[in-house]
Amino acid sequence: MTALLAVAALAVWLQAGPDALSDQAQQLAMQRRYDEAEALWKKALSAAPDHFPSLFNLGFMKYSAGQFAEAEPWLARAAKVKPGDFNTRYLHGTTLLRLERREDALREWQAALVVQPNNYKLMQIMSVEYANGYYYKDACEVGRRAVAVHGDAPEPWLVAIKACFEGRDPETLALTKQAAERFPESARTNFEYGFQLQKAGLRDESLPYLQKAMKQDPSYEEPFYFYGNLMVTDERYDDAVGPLRTALRLRPDYVSACVALAKALMGLEKNEEAKAALESCARMNPKHPQPHLFLSQVYFRLGNAEQATAEKELSLRLRRENPTIMESPQARPFPGAPRR
Repeated sequence: MTALLAVAALAVWLQAGPDALSDQAQQLAMQRRYDEAEALWKKALSAAPDHFPSLFNLGFMKYSAGQFAEAEPWLARAAKVKPGDFNTRYLHGTTLLRLERREDALREWQAALVVQPNNYKLMQIMSVEYANGYYYKDACEVGRRAVAVHGDAPEPWLVAIKACFEGRDPETLALTKQAAERFPESARTNFEYGFQLQKAGLRDESLPYLQKAMKQDPSYEEPFYFYGNLMVTDERYDDAVGPLRTALRLRPDYVSACVALAKALMGLEKNEEAKAALESCARMNPKHPQPHLFLSQVYFRLGNAEQATAEKELSLRLRRENPTIMESPQARPFPGAPRR
């Protein structure tokens, strides 16, 4: 009798449609019986190649296991079967990004955003990834869309400000001013406005915002560096040293702060201290040429011409070996055609 029931159950299983097979596979996957689940989903697809639940769940299972190369074709097929499904588009885009196919990922997210045009979290992700690919105009545009949808928190503003600044958008200063006025208790928005004022040549107007940001968040290194660097520019070296040391304490590999501190200490004739600061920074960031360039100047001041020459040569060699380290990335248009 038991054998007959088993045979009957097997017959039902063999005759089950794709929906039933997919449901059974889902149960097996929840029990972590992944190989059995995969076999059932593939059986469902052999009967119905466009069965969306089987395609999506196979892709999701592979994605969850970190098997991105295996997940991608299943999710691509699922997106083709059901192009208006947000989760499929979003997950396929995320998978493509994990496979270092940023442009293809962004195209999938563009399609996802058509389905959910007010999904500001996706807009923020897209803005960051557009910027990572140097597609700053697109990053700025989608960042502004996120602000329009969810402007009651500072985070979307900060993402948009960064993207628009990198894209040299002429409205960046106005955008940053709006953020600082809307979130006056945010150290980040105050710093960003102070920074943009400084970049616009409004040095005196920038100082109160940088000072305010330093007081609001003593663990945030950027205001300390930019304020200190302004003091170096004004040759107010005593006023520069403290903020610059704070910036380096918070971020020991901060090359710009290290160089600015060295300039301040050299201005105060404290060349040994400048040398120690630059050597520490060089250890923290061994590929960067700038600490060695300024070490060359310090050693020259200390009367050690041989070491000054060696540091200058090392700086030149590091610059040749790392040609992009001192260059600002150039904006480029987002490619229209899918990558082959």
